[in-house]
Amino acid sequence: MPLPSLGRLGSRTNLKAVSSGRHRGAAKTADDGVVEDKELTSYLAALAPDADNESTGTGKRFGEAQVFQLRMSLIASKQLTDVAEARGISPQALAQEWILERLNWEGQAASLQDQRQVEAEEVTDLTDEFHFPADAFDAPAVGRR
Repeated sequence: MPLPSLGRLGSRTNLKAVSSGRHRGAAKTADDGVVEDKELTSYLAALAPDADNESTGTGKRFGEAQVFQLRMSLIASKQLTDVAEARGISPQALAQEWILERLNWEGQAASLQDQRQVEAEEVTDLTDEFHFPADAFDAPAVGRR
């Protein structure tokens, strides 16, 4: 058996809901006097991105950034929170700052290691081999006396 509407009732015996409150003769017009502001519409369209990249609906992307979840032990989480509070920032911002600093450090270390390897190869090339010109031994050697 269907339940009656919880809206305003017409009478005690009639279980039909009363109309929404509009007057009998007043019909809603199609436009209700709303005029589109073309300047505002074009301004908002110019501000809107072409593609909706800033979406976390999938939980994976926000703009061009990648979202990661980080699971920490209770002790590490408490320590992170304490250090963040001491610095006056959120634990998420502190963790992100630390990760970016570490990635920068790793990148510099890898670059320095690559540079040292290239320099070592150049030194090895200079000391291991000596190339003589092709016509260096065509002329007779001058003897010593």
